[in-house]
Amino acid sequence: MKYRHEVIAVEVFLLFTAACALFTLNGCAPVGPDYVPPETSASSNWHTELKGGLTADEMNPQKLAKWWKTLDDPCLSSLIERAVAGNLDIKDAWARLRQARASRAVAQASLFPYLNFSGSDTWTRSSEDTGTGKTTQLYSSSFDAGWEIDIFGGVRRSIEAADATLQATEENLHDVIVTLLSEVALNYIEVRTYQARLDAVRENLSAQQETYQLILFRNQAGLSDELAVQQARYNLESTRSQLPTLNTGLQEAMNRIAVLLGLKPGEVHEVLENPEPIPIIPPQVAVGVPADMMRRRPDIRQAERELAAQTANVGVATADLYPKFTLAGSISAKAVSFNRLTNNLTSTGDQVLSGGPAASWAIFDAGAIRQNIKVQSALQEQALINYESAILNALEEVENALVAYADEQDRNYNLQQSVEAAQSAVELAQQEYQAGLVDFSNVLDAQRSLLSFQNELAQSDGTVASNFIRLYKALGGGWTSYASAEK
Repeated sequence: MKYRHEVIAVEVFLLFTAACALFTLNGCAPVGPDYVPPETSASSNWHTELKGGLTADEMNPQKLAKWWKTLDDPCLSSLIERAVAGNLDIKDAWARLRQARASRAVAQASLFPYLNFSGSDTWTRSSEDTGTGKTTQLYSSSFDAGWEIDIFGGVRRSIEAADATLQATEENLHDVIVTLLSEVALNYIEVRTYQARLDAVRENLSAQQETYQLILFRNQAGLSDELAVQQARYNLESTRSQLPTLNTGLQEAMNRIAVLLGLKPGEVHEVLENPEPIPIIPPQVAVGVPADMMRRRPDIRQAERELAAQTANVGVATADLYPKFTLAGSISAKAVSFNRLTNNLTSTGDQVLSGGPAASWAIFDAGAIRQNIKVQSALQEQALINYESAILNALEEVENALVAYADEQDRNYNLQQSVEAAQSAVELAQQEYQAGLVDFSNVLDAQRSLLSFQNELAQSDGTVASNFIRLYKALGGGWTSYASAEK
């Protein structure tokens, strides 16, 4: 009964001290700087002139969340869904997020008391020659409790830092999603571009093969010289030589898509091997204003949260300047029995109750604590610089994307006109050569020009679609569709 009373006394003591500590904590603000989000000034408009279908209208959240749907390409949409499910970078980002959540829970656990139990059952037997030959058995058990009272807020600052780190890790996941979506789409456009270029080469190769056969027949009939035959031949072989290089680029793009999907190279070839046209971009794209982009981009949000976490770490370091107060208590019991084998039992019991407050204070450390505060403050300054740098880099990326998006469309239109003119030039050159009005070099020049312009137009079509993708990546689109898909 006495032992039970002592246990109750310890429980009452711990509850009383806990209440006192909570009352103290509520009235004591944590040391160190309180985080205030930095003010960022954003222009109300983009520096680049919006043209080529670009508007400053507010972006539709649904379209922004799944921007690739506007390209109306089921194959691309399917690849993106598979990439989000299988990509290794996303799996790694999810693992880092789970780690950050667990670390936050570890930091929060420091706010609460701890309670440990230990017990043992130990026997010893002395030698009959030198001792009593008896067996001694010792039973012991103990409960230990303790609590560091966070008077100056070091623990609370560490939880604040863990919270911000967790949020920064979430934004890192969002940034990985944004990058993955754009990489899959860009490589998909590259595949379709290579296929379009291969089609253009094969089409020209077929026409040049017919020309070569015609010149060969004319030469055999004495209507053309050997020079024209050899010119037609090297033109044909020059065009044929482009096929291996283009096929290599096509295979590399397909393999890259497979790896982005978390698959082995070659495992998506069946899906992509049939040529499909390059997706056509929508006539208009709303890009909003710079402030919208800055609120949306995950890399900027991540940098801001990292700044908040580092600000809290300054408080954690500052708390080491102040005393630490701890409440501790323990209950232990021991019992001893002798010679159990002979049933000659003699036992004693001993209970020990202890508890009380404790304090520790680093009076002299050769300035290590204050230097650590300077270290954390310098890291805070670096985090602020990184945040400002993230904003500038984001603005640069968007401005460059706006210029490229609009200007490439102008270039694409000019190339379309060039291809039409080159096709007419080839027909005219062939007609005039057959009529004997021009020599064969005119036909060769026209054919080479047509192939060159068709190749450039195919690349430009791919660049137009790629610039559309890069623009949405720069604007921070896409991550909201998958950010809540817990893994």
